[in-house]
Amino acid sequence: MLKKIFALLLLVFLQSSWAFAHDIFGFPRHRGVEPLVDKKYESSCGECHFAYQPGLLPSRSWAKMMRPEQLEDHFGENAELAEKERLYILKFLTENGADKTWHYKRSVKINQSIPENVTPLRITETPYIKKKHMEIPRRMIQDNKKVRGLSYCNKCHTEAVSKGQFSRTNVDIPNFRNWDDLID
Repeated sequence: MLKKIFALLLLVFLQSSWAFAHDIFGFPRHRGVEPLVDKKYESSCGECHFAYQPGLLPSRSWAKMMRPEQLEDHFGENAELAEKERLYILKFLTENGADKTWHYKRSVKINQSIPENVTPLRITETPYIKKKHMEIPRRMIQDNKKVRGLSYCNKCHTEAVSKGQFSRTNVDIPNFRNWDDLID
């Protein structure tokens, strides 16, 4: 009986030590990126496109993207916001950027792939995302009318919105039902 109690105490200690090590040394705890939790951001930005999780770009990218002049020409569209709303969204994005969400594995990898002197405005231009998608044929993404481009993450990544998961295990490319379709 004493051995069982000792084993149980040891297990509890090791689990709490592992969690502590995550907090102290910055090891990621979760896969993917932090799921969206801000309804105001989601409704404002999600009105026109997939509301990207802040952990997909570093804070400096979001800060640049949310400048009033950038919003006037937001990838060819006028996305101006009332100043109060712009500041609210700016705060949300910069506080939760890839450089701030160290406890999400994919955010850490995205942030590590971007040189400090580079401020990408497109998630699809980050080295990590480019590398992850480089083997996918154009016909499955850009030429696919149901997808249209890499910027429509939620078209293929079935758990992108609900869980912030972008792994291969939850990919479903419309019009392509199995990975044999990758072979020309």
